[in-house]
Amino acid sequence: MKDYFGYEGKNCVVTGASSGMGKAVCKMLVELGAKVYGLDRNETDDKNINFIKCDLSDKTSIDNAFKKLPEHIDSFFGVAGLSGAKTGYWTTFTVSFIANKYITETYLENRMQSGDSICFVTSTGGLMWEKWQKEYKKIMNCKTWDEMISFMKSVSPKDGVGIMAYSLSKRAMNYYTSLKAVELAKKGIRVNAVLPGSTDTGMKEEFEKMAGGKEQLLKENGAVGRLATSEEMAEPIVFLNSNMARFMSGELMIVDMGHNCEVVLGYAKNRLNVPVALKIYNTKFMQDMLKKQI
Repeated sequence: MKDYFGYEGKNCVVTGASSGMGKAVCKMLVELGAKVYGLDRNETDDKNINFIKCDLSDKTSIDNAFKKLPEHIDSFFGVAGLSGAKTGYWTTFTVSFIANKYITETYLENRMQSGDSICFVTSTGGLMWEKWQKEYKKIMNCKTWDEMISFMKSVSPKDGVGIMAYSLSKRAMNYYTSLKAVELAKKGIRVNAVLPGSTDTGMKEEFEKMAGGKEQLLKENGAVGRLATSEEMAEPIVFLNSNMARFMSGELMIVDMGHNCEVVLGYAKNRLNVPVALKIYNTKFMQDMLKKQI
């Protein structure tokens, strides 16, 4: 049988490898014959992957992890992220955006060649990114880790509520995916993203609180009436980095069982058409209100 996916013997790096979508991605890649390197701050019970402990909120930890990775990386899967319900503003934004930008520009662009691929996991919570570019576009000009951290400290509160950073980071990642798809096309490197709808992972309870309850979270997956499984998200993630998608780049693949269609058609309210980086959100009053939400 022909190897349509083309992962046999390929070096694949997955962040967030110990749980949820990341763990499911690793399992699929192993079954497809890839050599899988899993990065996470938590240990994994998957003995079939090459696990490397890595804290994506820490530059030194990332640098040390990449010293242990192959010089040539065929596919990168940026799955790790934080909801912000249990982490502060800076940490949430750092893991969900800054780490991905740093890894891409410091390592992936130097360790990849024509035919290689990158797939980020962003979120449907990052939709409306085109309209609200002014909220995050300046950070795209930051060239180093320290510049990005310094910029975030200048525009956000140290102890700010992380859920606002979640939406901002996902919008920034959707923009960044589009930007790198254009830039790296010259090298023949593809860059795509999967935008998951509500999924049953270890962060389910966090997202239920952020959505305003279990029923509201379920509504974000259209009329199907249930959450997606991690495997149902892993499948499109693995597809986008495979040979089956070798002429796809810049794709922001919405995987939400048609909910965004409901919004576009006017059947459901668009809850995302709001700014998430207003200075008023940094005030004590607004921070206290946001904390009550989680």
